[in-house]
Amino acid sequence: MTIVTKTGDKGETGLFGGSRVSKADARMHAIGTVDELNAMIGMAIAEGNLSNGIHAELTRIQHELFAIGADLASIKNDQSKIHPSMTTALEHWITELESSLPAQQWFILPGGGKAAAFLHLARTVCRRAERWIVAASKENTINPEVIRYINRLSDCLFLLARAANKDEGIEDVRVKYE
Repeated sequence: MTIVTKTGDKGETGLFGGSRVSKADARMHAIGTVDELNAMIGMAIAEGNLSNGIHAELTRIQHELFAIGADLASIKNDQSKIHPSMTTALEHWITELESSLPAQQWFILPGGGKAAAFLHLARTVCRRAERWIVAASKENTINPEVIRYINRLSDCLFLLARAANKDEGIEDVRVKYE
């Protein structure tokens, strides 16, 4: 089997269930941005300066992002792969991360070590994915848990960037409004 199908040569792509949509459809922007987010998380993992626990959790999230892509590509909402328990797991991890970090009292600059910089970039891609998913939900039936999950994930990625910097002994840099 070849990866070249030529079925998208006219600017359309197929969804699960057989229907075809424009590659410029909001749903396709959402799917593509989730894919980009997954690749960005892969970059953070590849950097290699993450603890084993963070590495394992990010790998789990990568699998869940593929499930989100499947949810977004499905025209049948009854086959959703993202469930409230997945969002709850993120919320528990967020609570753990927050308790392990100094309280944030101001805005901080994205950056620090390489892994943290990739995680900050992943957070911004996650926010863009969220905007596209919300846009797609205005015209399509989208599992609402996908929106909740992605919203929590961006918070989680922010905290992970801070945790990665902390693990490397790099302090957050306060934004200066001068």
